Amino acid sequence: MSGDTIKVEVAYALPHKQALLEVELPAGATAIEAAQLSGIASRFDGVDLDNAKFGIFGQVISATQVLRGGDRVEIYRPLTADPKEVRKARAERAKERRQQDTLD
Repeated sequence: MSGDTIKVEVAYALPHKQALLEVELPAGATAIEAAQLSGIASRFDGVDLDNAKFGIFGQVISATQVLRGGDRVEIYRPLTADPKEVRKARAERAKERRQQDTLD
């Protein structure tokens, strides 16, 4: 690798399939450029890089974030459920189970 290129990883995951691809880019490249160059969108149906959220090691970033060598660009899937609502429903089910156990 020459001084004017960097290597980064591009990650995307579904519950049943995931990919972590290494990409070599020119220094100054952005997260969206890394994702596009990786070809990740062709490996997974429904990946919309133009509207995707990105992160580096769990920290949300802009698609135009300039990368550094060794970064792991993560492509996040849209949420399918509101996490607060899921937690409330789980708590309600647990409460109902506890109440049922005290009646038995």
